[in-house]
Amino acid sequence: MSNLNNVKKTKVGVWLDKKNAIIVTLYNGEISINTILSNIEDYHIHGGSGTRLKGGPQDVVQDSKYLEREKHQLKRYFNDIITKIKRAHVIVIFGPAETYTKLSKELINHHKDLSKKVKDVVKIDSMTKRQVIAWVKAFFKEKRL
Repeated sequence: MSNLNNVKKTKVGVWLDKKNAIIVTLYNGEISINTILSNIEDYHIHGGSGTRLKGGPQDVVQDSKYLEREKHQLKRYFNDIITKIKRAHVIVIFGPAETYTKLSKELINHHKDLSKKVKDVVKIDSMTKRQVIAWVKAFFKEKRL
């Protein structure tokens, strides 16, 4: 009869921002790292008024077209990440800005089984790859997951 408490679990930490994701997988004392590029286009508004006068000529900015395109690009990015983490037993998601929370919401709304494995969602500043690895190891050690 095997002791279930001794079963090794795949622990995954996902640090992400709008440019890339660093996925750290801990299993049986081994560490693997995957980096996924988002390929999300940068967006800069170039519109505005050519004059200081009210009612002067203005450029029309295609915000809705951009936002729709970004939504599809984010969905593709998240699917790439989900493909890499779907075998995890426990997951932590962290990062700066808001992309990490969008991934968490994507899991809750469209990948319920995977969202149940998320143990925490943490706002954290930009990090180097080495800092991400150290943070993930410390998180799972501290939480005893």
